[in-house]
Amino acid sequence: MALTKTPVCNFGEKAKDFNLKSTENKKISLKDIKGTNGTLIMFICNHCPYVKAIIKELVNDVRVLESLGIKSVGIMSNDVKNYPDDSFENMISFSKSHNFTFPYLIDETQNIAKQYGAVCTPDFFGYNKNLELQYRGRIRELKDLKPVTKGDSDLKIAMKMIAETGNGPKNQIPSMGCNIKWFK
Repeated sequence: MALTKTPVCNFGEKAKDFNLKSTENKKISLKDIKGTNGTLIMFICNHCPYVKAIIKELVNDVRVLESLGIKSVGIMSNDVKNYPDDSFENMISFSKSHNFTFPYLIDETQNIAKQYGAVCTPDFFGYNKNLELQYRGRIRELKDLKPVTKGDSDLKIAMKMIAETGNGPKNQIPSMGCNIKWFK
């Protein structure tokens, strides 16, 4: 596991379209998951200890954000041949065991992760209602894979701000996690 941090938010960058298979065996595109007040695109996986450490809070945050008109999607882009814990079958189990209320998609070619510039899991891309990037930060501070602070997460606060104003916070702390497992 190579610890990787996300780059700084490129404010205003437009979301890229995709058409990927979900764990429900449906093709999902960007227009299918666009929210009226914002869209959260999350690059996650099943095996990363950073994702596992935040998954319960993430699922809860997504539920709250949905009530604010923000839709979310999880995309798994890892090399499943060399990382079988991230297989499509395991994605189905992972999403069910954590009660995902958002589509969980497989990026089999890794093209979508490359188009977005995703670097790690978790990697969050928060867009306003015009699909302009406004957040590229963490969910919250972790120490030894445990939350350091209580209260609302950085992600939830930022996405609420985006829903209300169309803009994300100017100061953002990068997300960090395991690097995307690229094909060799």
